[in-house]
Amino acid sequence: MARSKAGAAAYHCNECGWETAKWVGRCGECQAWGTVVERAAPRSRVAAGPVSMPALPIGEVPIEDSQARSSGVPELDRVLGGGLVPGAAILLAGEPGVGKSTLLLEVAAQTARYRHRTLYLTGEESAAQVRLRADRTGGIQDELFLAAETDLGAVLGHVEQVKPTLLVIDSIQTISAGDVDGVPGGVTQVKEVAAALIRMAKLRNITVVLVGHVTKDGSIAGPRVLEHLVDVVLHFEGDRSSRLRMVRAVKNRFGPVDEVGCFDLSAEGIVAITDPTGLFLDVRHGPVAGTCVAVAMEGRRPLLSEVQALVTWSASERPRRTTSGVDSARVAMILAILQQHAGIRLHQHDVFVSSVGGARLTEPSNDLAIALAIVSAHRGEPLGRQVVAIGELGLSGELRRVRDLGIRLAEAGRMGFRAAAVPAQTPESVGHSRLMDGLRVVDVDNVARALEILGMSTDEVRREAP
Repeated sequence: MARSKAGAAAYHCNECGWETAKWVGRCGECQAWGTVVERAAPRSRVAAGPVSMPALPIGEVPIEDSQARSSGVPELDRVLGGGLVPGAAILLAGEPGVGKSTLLLEVAAQTARYRHRTLYLTGEESAAQVRLRADRTGGIQDELFLAAETDLGAVLGHVEQVKPTLLVIDSIQTISAGDVDGVPGGVTQVKEVAAALIRMAKLRNITVVLVGHVTKDGSIAGPRVLEHLVDVVLHFEGDRSSRLRMVRAVKNRFGPVDEVGCFDLSAEGIVAITDPTGLFLDVRHGPVAGTCVAVAMEGRRPLLSEVQALVTWSASERPRRTTSGVDSARVAMILAILQQHAGIRLHQHDVFVSSVGGARLTEPSNDLAIALAIVSAHRGEPLGRQVVAIGELGLSGELRRVRDLGIRLAEAGRMGFRAAAVPAQTPESVGHSRLMDGLRVVDVDNVARALEILGMSTDEVRREAP
């Protein structure tokens, strides 16, 4: 007998949680084969029950218990929008070895230093291993409690016993619930464990920080619903070859999502960097051909970053276009614009473009700086150490306006730069210069005019191959 529509079975993917009304051999979300299994659809009717607390007019809801308090790490407070909010659930994700555990151990130690009881539960390491790291980073505090657990019931028992104001779980993929099917880290386990911890945080007004793993493509491992359940989603980024680490807010119910926190990770621990601009500038004193300084915005913070370029004759029919820290597609577009609108022909040259200090320059406002660095390397003419370039290049060679231009120029002036090439604010201001706090700002309307003002004619200089 065919099943009725109300009692039809649903199917879901064991890997990613994707659901479908009928069985298929391949998951429509993660494209895995043989992971779609049958799950009986629940049939239940929920009756009205007692409420936990009566509904109040929004103006009478008390907010004293939800005021953010400092985590003791200023850069993290900057990203969170003020600090740790009681009852909030925070998800911190990052690649293996980037320093997630070190950062959260520092946050736990700083919170305990201000006499706020903190509970750090680790499922990936033993308690002795975490203690050794705390000894090295100076994180031994009387109000910091430590335990190694992988069972959800034991975790809730520790919370009941310690009664902390901050709970750190390292990591959510290692905690499992005994009465839930699936392996630790699976879709079902992660959903149930996260829901139980978040429910406990709301009832007890405890701030919960969950460490999450990431997949090889950089997304957070586990079901997508995990990001919807938590209040804040943070990404911890960093290059293994550099000590610089950055925390970005992807989702934040208590503050902005365009803030970035900078940290320095070393063997002694992790330290907040309140002024990271100097990390991306070279310390050479003399001018060098093939370099230009850009002013990028990381969240609401302007960062001066140096772009380096190298242009050499190519013996290959297909010249190389190699980039590091900048978008390769963007560089290819800039090379086409220089050839078409500035007479800079590089179709027989290898072009290498890189950023300094591990900075990632993905913002379109860095186009002019990249173009000037390439032309400087091609001509062998340095731009000078006191010049910054800001502007997005259009396909017709024009310079487009960028956001927060005043903030960028103020940061360049603070760092001692004396000249800046920026997009023209009005057609009448093209070629004119003005002073802003000791910084001479020149308005240009296209890339050819920028090269002319900086002393580089647009006539092609023909050079013989060596």
